[in-house]
Amino acid sequence: MGKSLEETGMISEDELKKAPGVPSMERLSKGAVAILECVQEIPCDPCKNACPKGAIIIDGDITNLPRLRADICTGCGLCIPHCPGLAIFVVNMVHSKNNACIMMPYEYLPLPKAGDEVSALDREGNVVGRAKVIKVVKRRENNKTPLIQIKVRKELGMAVRNIKMR
Repeated sequence: MGKSLEETGMISEDELKKAPGVPSMERLSKGAVAILECVQEIPCDPCKNACPKGAIIIDGDITNLPRLRADICTGCGLCIPHCPGLAIFVVNMVHSKNNACIMMPYEYLPLPKAGDEVSALDREGNVVGRAKVIKVVKRRENNKTPLIQIKVRKELGMAVRNIKMR
C-alpha cells in the first residue's frame, strides 16, 4: 500500500482509486470529464457550487468528499479554478487517436503560451514525458487561476498533473 497524502503531500494510487470523484475507465473512454482528486475530508464545497450541471455532489456534511456524477459531467472545467486545493482536472482520453488532453490549474509565472513544448510531470513532480500546450485561459471569473490545456500521449492522461517550462 502506498503512502497517503498526509504522509507525503501527494495523493497515492490507493487513495485515487477510492476517491468518489474519479470516473470509471468506461466513462473516461467517452470524452472529457472532470477528475476530482480530492481525498481530504475537510470543510470545502466550492466545486459543488461551480458546476452548472450539478455533476458534483457533497452528500450530507460539508466535510464529506465530493462525488462526481460522471454521467452528467460535460468536462467544461468551470469547477477547476474554484478548488482551493488544486485537486480538479479535466481529462479527455479520446482527444485524438494517440493523445489525451488535460485541463488543469496553473498558478506559476511565466504562463506558458499555446504551442509551447513543455515537460509533463506526474503527481510527484517527476518528468514522465513531453506535452504541448493547446490553450491558456485567463478569465476574471476563474478566481485568478489560469487554466491550461495540454496534449500528452494517451497513456499519460491519468498520470500527468503539472508541467515544467523548458
